[in-house]
Amino acid sequence: MAKISPLAYIDPEAQIGENCEIGAFCFIDKNVIIGDNNVLMNSVTLLSGTRMGNGNLIFPGAVIGAIPQDLKFRGEESTAEIGDNNKIRENVTINRGTAAKGKTVVGSNNLIMENAHIPHDCLFGNGIIMGNSTKLGGEVIVDDNAIISATVLVHQFCHIGGYTMVQGGSRTSKDIPPFIIAGKEPIAYAGLNIVGLRRRKFPPNIIEDIHNAYRLIYNSNLTVQEAIEQIEYGIHPGPEVQYIVDFVRGSQRGIIR
Repeated sequence: MAKISPLAYIDPEAQIGENCEIGAFCFIDKNVIIGDNNVLMNSVTLLSGTRMGNGNLIFPGAVIGAIPQDLKFRGEESTAEIGDNNKIRENVTINRGTAAKGKTVVGSNNLIMENAHIPHDCLFGNGIIMGNSTKLGGEVIVDDNAIISATVLVHQFCHIGGYTMVQGGSRTSKDIPPFIIAGKEPIAYAGLNIVGLRRRKFPPNIIEDIHNAYRLIYNSNLTVQEAIEQIEYGIHPGPEVQYIVDFVRGSQRGIIR
């Protein structure tokens, strides 16, 4: 049975799961569906198109499902889809999608810190930490287990790879490949995220394969295309190395250097 403050507003068309807690001054619009065991602290706003899984903890002032901040938006039906077991801190904003993708997606087991912004049509994976006041542009993709520190700015259409650590205060208009540390000003490759990989129990031989791949990309005189060709033919073709190859080869904006 849901525990709902008498000071909350829930539209009669909204669908609320079992064992949810909804605090004072929350606003839940029509066309909202949330699952079981969610906790909405006071003053949380879920607008039309919000879809939420189970076990999420939403802190005061968060707004999910607001219309996109995109002048091309024409009122089309779209969603903001939130997975399970996320912690969404104070004043986070997550906008719904546009005709481009039709949805903004936030996966599961993420920590999204205070005042962060995830705009229209972003695809945000699982196990991600996103720091205070970090702002993404539209249609950004963030892969699983990335760490984006505080006050980072990410240009629209960028792709941030998994297991990457992005230094606080950075700005990027390029893609950031997986498994690395990205920092400095302007943003650049700053080495392998060795500590993060060890914490995630990557075996030493896999870490060495990843390191060898990035030596060719960043520490040789080869072009990126030449480096990728050498990686394919010269390094053990495990899934991690293949992820790097596919990421770099598929980059639309080019990778940070």
